Amino acid sequence: MKYMLLIYSAATTDGDVESAEGPSFEDWMVYDKAVRESGAYVSGHALADLTTATRVRVDASGERSVTTDGPFAEAREILGGYYVLDVPDLDVALDWAARCPGARAGSMVVRPIAEFD
Repeated sequence: MKYMLLIYSAATTDGDVESAEGPSFEDWMVYDKAVRESGAYVSGHALADLTTATRVRVDASGERSVTTDGPFAEAREILGGYYVLDVPDLDVALDWAARCPGARAGSMVVRPIAEFD
């Protein structure tokens, strides 16, 4: 079954990611290598800085859209990246999430991928 592991970091009041001591680049490389070598890796990416984000909202009529450049002050956590893993069950996905360096400096959300026939 496929699961998406969403990697979140705490944000400051101005929307920037906290600069608190977090995992090192080497920690991420070790984790990434382990995921890939396990055979569970499907895909994954780090996301560009929040200042590059654009929010799109459409009004209730569906006729008018409004775009807003990031960062967004109301954000308490920032989505920084994700992994998609193909593993036997939720317990294995949760184990990978707990081992992710992002879990030490922020939080992980694990969601099953919906598959439609």
